[in-house]
Parts: sequence; structure tokens; C-alpha cells
Amino acid sequence: MDDPTPENPTHEYLERALGYRFNRSEQLTAALRHSSFVNEQPQTGITSNERLEFLGDAVLNLAISHLLMERHPDLTEGELSRNRAQLVNETELAAIAREIGLGPHLLLGKGEALTDGRDKNSILADATEAVIAAIYIDGGFDAAFGFVDNQFRERLRSTNRTRYETDYKSMLQERVQSKYHDVPRYEVLDEIGPDHDKTFKVQMTVAGITAEGDGKSKKMAEQEAARTGLELLDRSV
Repeated sequence: MDDPTPENPTHEYLERALGYRFNRSEQLTAALRHSSFVNEQPQTGITSNERLEFLGDAVLNLAISHLLMERHPDLTEGELSRNRAQLVNETELAAIAREIGLGPHLLLGKGEALTDGRDKNSILADATEAVIAAIYIDGGFDAAFGFVDNQFRERLRSTNRTRYETDYKSMLQERVQSKYHDVPRYEVLDEIGPDHDKTFKVQMTVAGITAEGDGKSKKMAEQEAARTGLELLDRSV
């Protein structure tokens, strides 16, 4: 068992939230270790969770692909890909991290800790993937698959074909042009991942609101940003 400190409490609570008991607790510790923490301790020889994040991304995509095919036998390959992209993205992974209370357990450098690193979507999402990899290494694919199934069960129920047939960009443009005489502007904020498996992050700005969206193509990310923008407009009415 790891020694408890303000930045590294015992893992018992977190393991209960994960629904998985580690055989080797150091695997979980490694998954929680952000690069900012490692950079402040170069003499220790410890490594960050970045390699685990890489592995966890692959395990997660395989598990989600399997679950989508199993639960939605009517979806085409393109629809499966779009559903997976909407499930496996920074926003959803960060939400899962918050649900299981991952933030307080992260090992961060002082700078990141002081700038609310424990609540940053990017750090939380990366740590979630690293935890999935740690479970996979410690307990095998069945254990990792069980965790993914558990965390994404409700999200998988909400996936459907109709969501991706809706042209949210056109809907948003028609609404803001008629009511605000404005036109949505889309900007690519980031491109994450290798060329063959990129995820795009797009920001949409219009009528005083800003919304972001992730997707496996710029078009999908723009549609997601537009969908979020419509929700924000509805709330402001």
C-alpha cells in the first residue's frame, strides 16, 4: 500500500470508485503521475503516465468498438465510427474522471496544482486513459473491458443514428441569422493524436456565446460545437 500524503492518499477509496482492486498498487500510482510531477523530481527516475495514456487509448477504443457493435447491430461502419468518436473524447473522459473522483488522487507538480490542474479536462481525460491501461496491465483485458462497460453503460444507451443525421450547423446558422443577424465562426483549437487517428477540437463563437466540440474530423467537431451552441442559446432564452 502506498504511503498516504496530501497528494497521494491511499488507493482504497479510489479502487472502490473504480470497481477494481489492484494486485500491484504501483500500477495505479503510475497512472496518476502527471508529467509536471515527474519534471519536478528528475533525480528519482520515476516516469509519467503518458505511456499508459497511449496504451489506455487503444484499449478503450477496442472496448468501445466491441460494445457498440454488440449493442447496435443495425449501425453502419460510418455510424459506429461517429458514435465511438462522440463517446471517446476529452469531454466525456473528463466527465468520467469527475464521476469517480479521480482529481484529488492525481500526482501533479506544484504549478499545475496551483492552477486547478485537478479539474482540467485534458489532465483528467489523459489520467482516465492511463487508469484503463493500468487496469489492463494489472488484470488483463477482461478487467479493463469490465471497467469501460461499467463507466460507459448509460452513455452507450444514448447513442443512436438520429443524432448524427441532424445538421446542427445549419440549424444554428438559421437561428442566429434571423434573431441576432450574426454568423457562427469556427476555429480549430487543437488536433490530438497521430495522422491516422486524429481528434479535432473546434471552438464556435456567435452572438456572445462560445462552445467547443470534439470529433474525428473537423466537420464532426464543428457539428458537435454547433449542437452545444444551440443548447446554450436555448438556456439563455
